[in-house]
Amino acid sequence: MNTENNQHGISGFTLKTIAVISMFIDHLGATVLERILFGGSLEASAAIYVNAHWNALYQLYMVMRGIGRLAFPIYCFLIVEGFLHTRSVPKYAVRLFVFALISEIPFDLAIRGKVWDLSYNNVFFTLFIGLVVIAGLCWCSEKICCVDVNGNLRFGSLFLRGILSMFMIFAGMAAAEEFFKSDYGAAGIIAIVVIYLLRRHPKTAVLAAVVLLARLSSELEIVALADVFVIAYYNGTRGKQSKYFFYAFYPVHLLLLAGICMLLGLGI
Repeated sequence: MNTENNQHGISGFTLKTIAVISMFIDHLGATVLERILFGGSLEASAAIYVNAHWNALYQLYMVMRGIGRLAFPIYCFLIVEGFLHTRSVPKYAVRLFVFALISEIPFDLAIRGKVWDLSYNNVFFTLFIGLVVIAGLCWCSEKICCVDVNGNLRFGSLFLRGILSMFMIFAGMAAAEEFFKSDYGAAGIIAIVVIYLLRRHPKTAVLAAVVLLARLSSELEIVALADVFVIAYYNGTRGKQSKYFFYAFYPVHLLLLAGICMLLGLGI
């Protein structure tokens, strides 16, 4: 991203802000409201109110989860943007992995209602693996030349690049799904890879990623088609510099939601 002032469109900062707001709404529904609707222990008066208004609360829950679908494709897009413009991919990857570790207990408390649960882990792991995969694809593209000095296509090199690229993609999918068991799993890796491969056509890239997420993860992901219109206004600038705020927001808001659930006696 360049840092020049641009009066038209929205910056990377605005994209991150949209993502964190939609994520917070989603997680508020997935923690507090979900526990209230589906088995949280409530005082008698509160339980009577919930039973009387269950359908309305459920509709609110679904709206909140739908709004939350906007977040992940934007994060995937920003991971690709970050990869393309970072000064150090290794430092970027380490930062993502460190925050994945920091976020795991807050994630487990808020989402799983446990201090530690390795059966389902936070989305920072998915973003980290996705970054590693696209870095590997970039390495293949740079190191394995498919055209000789005369401009002729070298099918051997093309075949080798294809094999290595597919290996990296499937290894990343397997790591997210089976080893890290991270949020969005293999579908999340595919979304990041698709956005990277179609990076010269960002609206098409996000459209394709959302359709794949809806097919591979949850039909509700189709709501994120709205992201195509958001990305259409992205102007390529970084905007305000609050990098660590957005990293820290993830574990902090999860701890806040876990605390709210604890205060309400909702299963923690």
